[in-house]
Amino acid sequence: MSQHLANFALKEEIREYWSRRAETFDQSPLHGMQAPGEKAAWLDLIGSHVAAPDGADVLELAFGTGEITSVLLALGFRVTGLDLTEAMLRKAKAKHAGASDLSLFLGDAEDTREDDESHDAIVMRHLVWTLVDPMAAFRDWYRVVRPGGRIVIIDGDFAETSLLKRWRRKLAQWMEKREGTQAPVIDWAAHEAIMRQIYFSRGLRPHALRQMLAEAGFGDFRIEDLEPVRKTQRRGASLATRLKVGMSDSFILSCAKPR
Repeated sequence: MSQHLANFALKEEIREYWSRRAETFDQSPLHGMQAPGEKAAWLDLIGSHVAAPDGADVLELAFGTGEITSVLLALGFRVTGLDLTEAMLRKAKAKHAGASDLSLFLGDAEDTREDDESHDAIVMRHLVWTLVDPMAAFRDWYRVVRPGGRIVIIDGDFAETSLLKRWRRKLAQWMEKREGTQAPVIDWAAHEAIMRQIYFSRGLRPHALRQMLAEAGFGDFRIEDLEPVRKTQRRGASLATRLKVGMSDSFILSCAKPR
């Protein structure tokens, strides 16, 4: 099988997996904004990294059910969103029915088909770790963002390569059953099969990501831990949720296309 066909087949696996996740996606503390004060924490954090004027054109990639979309709209941006799955698109459209300054479409984050220099910023959460060909994506984003525009990546290391991570997940699942918590439905066999094939199969780490983005032409890097957000997520949460929060070593990384 050619590399192109192999990549296409893997993307279809990814599309099907996230389609199945859509119905219970917001039940995960890593996706749905469930905790008091969490949205405000995201507003502060993302707003400090986007550095675009009110009314700026922002491209959101892999918007999922539209949780971060709500933050971008609250910051006053005109948002165009692309996601790979129809199920997520339906969820996000229902969540933001009637919203102005928002256009949501099916699309591939590695080949956005957006016009050259058409957006003031590109924002994404929990996308990069799933990329099949990240350098192709980074080159495309460089093409699409305007000079001086920023790329904002919220992500983490979701590869369970350590015994501690596997132990924490198993313990959290046990606690959810004990607490009677409504947990998101996750096909762990499918998740692990995809993890073995993606580029960041051994984990996504911010400094390695920074090097790749620099090779694509970006500069002016900022990297921060997500502790301000995690603090709100832990507030009043169940023990199972507190075990999950922070397990993925999440971070926010932003960089800019030179003027």
